[in-house]
Amino acid sequence: MTSDIIHGSAARGFETVRDIFAEHFESGQEIGAGFCIYKDGAPLVDLWGGHQDRQKTKPWERGTLIGVFSCTKFVTACVAALCAERGQFGYDDKVADHWPDFAQNGKGDVTIAQLLSHQAGLSGITDPQWQASDWFDRDKLEATLAAQAPLFTPGSVSGYHPVTFGPLVDAVIRRASGRTIGQILREDIAGPLGIDFHLGLPEAEHVRCADLRKPSAMADFGEPNAATKAAFFNKHGSPGGRGITQWRETEFGGSNGHGTAKSLARIAQIVLDGTVEGTQLLSEKTLSEFTTPRISGPNLVLPFALTLAAGIMKNTPNHFYGPSDDCFGHSGWGGSCVWADRDTGLTGAYVMNKMSNHLLGDPRPRALIEAVYAAL
Repeated sequence: MTSDIIHGSAARGFETVRDIFAEHFESGQEIGAGFCIYKDGAPLVDLWGGHQDRQKTKPWERGTLIGVFSCTKFVTACVAALCAERGQFGYDDKVADHWPDFAQNGKGDVTIAQLLSHQAGLSGITDPQWQASDWFDRDKLEATLAAQAPLFTPGSVSGYHPVTFGPLVDAVIRRASGRTIGQILREDIAGPLGIDFHLGLPEAEHVRCADLRKPSAMADFGEPNAATKAAFFNKHGSPGGRGITQWRETEFGGSNGHGTAKSLARIAQIVLDGTVEGTQLLSEKTLSEFTTPRISGPNLVLPFALTLAAGIMKNTPNHFYGPSDDCFGHSGWGGSCVWADRDTGLTGAYVMNKMSNHLLGDPRPRALIEAVYAAL
């Protein structure tokens, strides 16, 4: 019975959330998944269930890890905000101030805020000789991105950078701080606070990872343009050819973080007031700069209008993360999502291993999120 594979807790009054979570398994929409909500730093809903594998032989445990793809961008954006808080760079600094080679081919005026809000014009790699295995060669990857001409005029529009976002932001953070995104996450956020989220997952932890079941159909991008083709349709547009072990161990700050719904919901508290459960990480000034919208309007790569802050998406105009306007989130390939609502003090996340082809606004987390707000 479905009730036997659903675990965790929901506060009194939020039983409907658990019921909807269970219904998704009964209807075959899920194999394994987790959903977690915090309010004002305290857990409100923490559910997990199903199985790690499509054969349904390994149960999804409290500590099961899953790749969350572009939800990783939310975490990377929080690390970038911590660097800004420490004065290692300013959002209005030019990328080339810290990475001089980046100024090639007309990119000299791109700011760090523009890079984080997908305005740099580097939505994918255009080198026809590029191979999937080249993504694992950091020096070659950064040199290629630095030399590449932008696919659209930087600063003129946003054009989502699905995979290049991670290496681009890491190149700046590493030069400015002396550490990678994953190192800062481990040493300054996840480690000290006991948060089970990883960028660059040690092989010893791979046994906890669930298997992903990829969607059976491609997402609908509408009529693809050059920026969309570079982002999603190039043969070697994402890392590959090195096996799952190396993919998990390598740091791709926009696409291969591994964690639980609970870990994401806890990290998201930073966006509420700069703290995580009482630990101050960001000042009010840095938090304001982090969450200030940098560009709003139709996205050149994704078929949505988006409002983008410094690495996170504002809930308007789509309201994928509930009804609040003062809410910021990010979604990941297959349906995962993470968000922080400053109106209510809620943070939350949804993770799964049965991926859908919804680019944003997967109906499974939307139904759960709607149930949470209805119960408030």
